[in-house]
Amino acid sequence: MTSYVENQNISTLSILDLVAMKQAGEKITCLTAYDASFSQLIDQAGVDVMLVGDSLGMVIQGKKTTVPVSIDDMVYHTQCVVNARKRAFVIADLPFLSYGTAEMAIQSAAKLMQSAAAQMVKLEGAHLNIIELLVEYGVPVCAHLGLLPQSINQLGRYKVQGKSLHDAEKIIEDAHKVEQAGASLLILECVPADLATKISQSISIPVIGIGAGVGCDGQVLVLYDMLGISLGRRPKFSKDFMQTAQDIPNAIQQYHQAVKQLDFPASEHSY
Repeated sequence: MTSYVENQNISTLSILDLVAMKQAGEKITCLTAYDASFSQLIDQAGVDVMLVGDSLGMVIQGKKTTVPVSIDDMVYHTQCVVNARKRAFVIADLPFLSYGTAEMAIQSAAKLMQSAAAQMVKLEGAHLNIIELLVEYGVPVCAHLGLLPQSINQLGRYKVQGKSLHDAEKIIEDAHKVEQAGASLLILECVPADLATKISQSISIPVIGIGAGVGCDGQVLVLYDMLGISLGRRPKFSKDFMQTAQDIPNAIQQYHQAVKQLDFPASEHSY
C-alpha cells in the first residue's frame, strides 16, 4: 500500500500530515530517539515520528525513573536528533516539574522549540490550563494520558491504567478535555485495548498508543526495548524485533512495516 506521505511527496512531516494519516486510516509509526546516529537510521526507515523521550533518563543515563531528567538534558538530546533528521516529525518531552507553572511551561517549551528545533512538546496529564496557554503562544502540544511515568512516586509501580469503569471514564473525559484545550496529538500508555480504541474513534486528533492495543491511530515504542538492549526487563507491550532482523536498520524497518500492516501490536502485547 502506498502511504499518504509518499502520495503527497512530502519532505518533512508536519502535524497536518499526521492528522491526514488518521483520516486516511493509515497507521502512524513512532519510535523514541536520543542521538544523531539512531535518528538517521529511524528516519531512513521511514518512521513517521521520533519522540525524544525523558525515558533517556533510564536507557541512556541509567537512572531508575524519568524524574531526574532536566530540561537541559532534553534540549541537548533533541538537538542531536534534529541534526540528523530529514523527514520524521520530532516531538520532545517536557520533563518532570518543567511545566509546573505557566511561566515555567513557556520557558521550557521555548528552549525545546527555539534552541533544539522540536516541532511539538509533550506533557503528562490533563493540565488543561498549561495546554491552552502553550497553544495560545503557538506551541503544538502532545498530551499523555494513562500511565504517567513522571508520577511513578505517586503510583508506586508501573501498572495498567483505566481498568475500572470509573478510571476508564476519567481517561475518556480527559482525552476529550485535552483535545478541547488545543492538544494536537495524544499518547495513551498502558490502558486496555478496547478503551484506547474507543478514545481513538471518538476524538479527531491522532492517538498514539504504547501498550494500548492495535486500535490506536499509531504506535510508539522505546527504541532500546524494540532492539532488545534495555537495561531492565522488556515491557509486555513491547517486542524485540532484533530476534528476526539481519541488523539494526532491518529491525527498525520491520517495526515500521508491522505497525503499518496492523501486525503489531498483537494480542500478546495488549491489555
